[in-house]
Amino acid sequence: MWRIRQTDHDADHAAIRSVRFAVFVDEQKVPPEIEMDDRDPFCVHVLAVEDGAPVGTGRIDLSAGKVGRLAVLEKMRGRGLGTALMNSLHGIARDHSLSRVWCHAQVVAVPFYERMGYRITSEPFDEANIAHVRMERAL
Repeated sequence: MWRIRQTDHDADHAAIRSVRFAVFVDEQKVPPEIEMDDRDPFCVHVLAVEDGAPVGTGRIDLSAGKVGRLAVLEKMRGRGLGTALMNSLHGIARDHSLSRVWCHAQVVAVPFYERMGYRITSEPFDEANIAHVRMERAL
């Protein structure tokens, strides 16, 4: 069973990078030079670990209320890990007195975010060559 913990970008950079590159760069063909961005050091990150190996991650930019970079390794999908990571990020947001959060959701992931209570607030747009929509929810 996995364990999720709050971390920061510097403390677990390699683990966070390994999950994000496996999901976004290798699977989804996001250009590697844009995957790790200038907001990473300013965000609060969560990391899921199973049997000592990183299996999922996500972040929240508390200055903007933006949840992002949610990534779960393919072998772990369908087990509730994405939901658990989002719940952890929502908890961090609440702990910092945020009343709303938002994200840029891949269009294919809209049903997942809708189940988490998000609603679409934009027309589709392209980000990293992938169709996205802005979604938000109250906490």
